[in-house]
Amino acid sequence: MQDKITGLIHHPYVPPEGFEAPQPGVFKASTVFFPSVAAMRSREWKDKTAYTYGLHGTPTTYALEERLCTLEGGLQCLLAPSGLAALALVALSLLKPGDEVLMPDNVYGPNKTLAEGELKGWGITHQYYDPMDPADLESRMTDKTRLVWVEAAGSVTLEFPDLVALVRICKRKGVCVALDNTWGAGLAFKPFDLLPDTEPGLLGADISVHALTKYPSGGGDVLMGSVITRDAGLHLRLKLTHMRLGLGVGANDAEAVLRSLPSIALRYAAHDATARALAQWCQTQAQFAQVLHPALPNSPGHGHWKALCKNGPGGAAGLFSVLVDARFSQDRVDVFCDALRLFRLGYSWGGPISLVVPYALASMRNPWPAHLAQGTLVRFSAGLEAIEDLQADIAQALKALR
Repeated sequence: MQDKITGLIHHPYVPPEGFEAPQPGVFKASTVFFPSVAAMRSREWKDKTAYTYGLHGTPTTYALEERLCTLEGGLQCLLAPSGLAALALVALSLLKPGDEVLMPDNVYGPNKTLAEGELKGWGITHQYYDPMDPADLESRMTDKTRLVWVEAAGSVTLEFPDLVALVRICKRKGVCVALDNTWGAGLAFKPFDLLPDTEPGLLGADISVHALTKYPSGGGDVLMGSVITRDAGLHLRLKLTHMRLGLGVGANDAEAVLRSLPSIALRYAAHDATARALAQWCQTQAQFAQVLHPALPNSPGHGHWKALCKNGPGGAAGLFSVLVDARFSQDRVDVFCDALRLFRLGYSWGGPISLVVPYALASMRNPWPAHLAQGTLVRFSAGLEAIEDLQADIAQALKALR
């Protein structure tokens, strides 16, 4: 008679097929069973036609990948443990010793430190270009340039570049262009079709990287990234690196993002509307020398944003930054941030709770950009609280500057 523990492990019951519910099932696996040796030898993990090992995909991760392709307009998707891991995957797949990567001067900070650390140590060089001057990008490209990063809007200072012009230069030079599309979230503009009156994909990014930690998750509780492409050959190159690095995501994290995706457009529009209202109000406050938000007419790159993105809520995310007048010291600005009650001090964005971070911009941008006023930069991420409550919170904290 079979031992009951063995019976628990090898239980013959299989639930009936045909179950359907609003959310996809959560499949957790490292080991995947094969019905025969022939099946084990014949299954292909590269094209989602079968299952071989949990790291290469389950029904849960496949479902998330396909929905993210729909969101961003891509054809293939890879999941990574974080947004930074997704950025690193692109670099490690496409660059080798002797190659060069170009990055905007306002690039996401960890992507910059990746270039200055690991990539430099492996003999991969980098340059920073002025994102607001396409000619500067073109002048820096050499026969060693293999990858160009673009961001819209830029990290922290939120400049919106002439994305179409930057991509056109890369296409003309035959250089792969990768877009950090976390801010746009696949909603503000189409990363693979930047000019709708041209052949689809002709003037689009080759790769769209997305920190799913932000708007797709929406809860401030998941770390995940995605790398989306339209080119099958490029996707396979990335996928092979993805496999060799052993990158994977947990099924419960994938489920959390799947649960949040149906509401992403509603949440994104709500964050956007709040950020615009607060940014406009901040322009009336004498303590702020400059307010940075792509939808504001006097914000750097506003014209490029207006030409490319939806102009109503849902086209500008939930971030805005202020430059506190230079007459206030960094210490006083820190006191201002500490005095905020609803805006919590914390990195990231896209969740229900509003966040704030003061930045030492002089250490991040050298030289100081001419289009930015002198002062201490503070970045706000609008959550889902009531606009009037968030405005009152900033107003009461401003008293600390006096």
